Amino acid sequence: MNRTKPIDGELLRLKEEIRQYAVDYGLVFDPVIFEVCDYDTINILAAQGGFPARYPHWRFGMEYDQLSKGYAYGLQKIYEMVINTNPCYAYLLNANHLVDQKIVMAHVYGHADFFKNNFWFKHSNKNMMDVMANHGTKIRRYMDRYGQDKVEDFIDNVLSLENLLDINVLFETQEVRDSRREANRQAIAEMGSEHSESDERSQALRSFMKSKLNPNREAKKNLSPDEEEQLQEGVTTENSSPRDIMRFILENAPLKEWEADILAILREEAYYFLPQRLTKIMNEGWASYWHSKIMTKKVLKASEIIDFADHHAGVMAMSKQNINPYKIGIELFRDIEYRWDTGKYGKEYQECTNMAAKQSWDLKLGGGREKIFEVRKTHNDITFIDEFFTEEFCERQQLFTYKYNPRTGRYEIDTRDFEDIKSKLLSQLTNFGQPLIEIETGNFSNRGELLLKHIHQGVDLDMSFAAETMKNVYALWKRPINLLTVQEEVETTYVFDGKELKPLS
Repeated sequence: MNRTKPIDGELLRLKEEIRQYAVDYGLVFDPVIFEVCDYDTINILAAQGGFPARYPHWRFGMEYDQLSKGYAYGLQKIYEMVINTNPCYAYLLNANHLVDQKIVMAHVYGHADFFKNNFWFKHSNKNMMDVMANHGTKIRRYMDRYGQDKVEDFIDNVLSLENLLDINVLFETQEVRDSRREANRQAIAEMGSEHSESDERSQALRSFMKSKLNPNREAKKNLSPDEEEQLQEGVTTENSSPRDIMRFILENAPLKEWEADILAILREEAYYFLPQRLTKIMNEGWASYWHSKIMTKKVLKASEIIDFADHHAGVMAMSKQNINPYKIGIELFRDIEYRWDTGKYGKEYQECTNMAAKQSWDLKLGGGREKIFEVRKTHNDITFIDEFFTEEFCERQQLFTYKYNPRTGRYEIDTRDFEDIKSKLLSQLTNFGQPLIEIETGNFSNRGELLLKHIHQGVDLDMSFAAETMKNVYALWKRPINLLTVQEEVETTYVFDGKELKPLS
């Protein structure tokens, strides 16, 4: 897609100016390449996760249509987009006013610093621009070979599992990855010239073709039903995490080679985007903190102050239905900086019962800036909220929980209780508000059936959604799917046999 162009002229000068301010403030980032594009192009990029070349799929078209309609009806507007690669690619909307371009550039450098330094992004593949393009090429070839509808239906089944991930996979060290690559090379060598390095299949596929990683697929070909049943007893989660369901299916399900390759591709992309989902509040808060700091202290002209304040306030506006990650993030970072500058933390401050003394408390420690850089490095959204979302902060920001009142047809304040507010916020962030599912066994009742377990956290599963997901898992596993959960305080096992979901008798 050649619908973007590099910045030049005044934008290029501004980029260098803002970049130097970011460096002077202590931000550290990979090189950033800014390009400008029209709104249709930025909608295409946004629909595809920011990458100009992705595999073809109907959901990207659907997201593009929603974004385009949102812009046409004045419901939303994309100001910026930045990609976690090295170099970072950032896209500017060519219709933006100059003050908006300044805000976006400063905001992007905040994101770039966060991508490079936050621990959850430590092992991200910074070459994903090329990787995504290669994935798109492979899947298009499979569509040409096996039919677009067939491949797209398979992708639909796999995408229903992309939220069933294990965050511990993000901490795989380079040594572990090197070890896996060496195992892949050995597997390819053992398989001979038929599966040489020039083979189109991905490295992820080759690793699971090796018998010691996937002992069942090749061995099953010449077995009788009784022998297959005995072999099935070895299907366990030994090689993968019980929450890494995509990998378990990749290792153990009776997939064709092209299916295994696509599943490995989609799993890799899901884990690439996972850190961004885990740090949405922090990442946007950090970028907003720095665009505000750089703009108000360094870049803004007097004639631009009102425009900046208007646009900044629009981004920070809170909604009754959803939290605004920009607003919560920036205010928490400011609060942390203020508290560590004044010493409003620790045992002595917490145990102080004199409200007047607490209000005027200022030890003049000046450690706020250092503290927010430390927080930016080590936390994700859950730990960020859990540790720094205090009762004082909640009251100062006038945060409430809202509930829809069908009698009045409006959202109304449900509670002002701090513990309830924090608990609800954390519950929305835990696994992104989605149920936690684990693999129990791939040989339930010694019949080669899959048994999943729902980690119940006080909220029952919506069984209509569960049925659709189990239907998709069945399409991959090819045998009945069982689910252990709690419904109305009673532990129940459900089974999907390919036709319907029903309690296991």
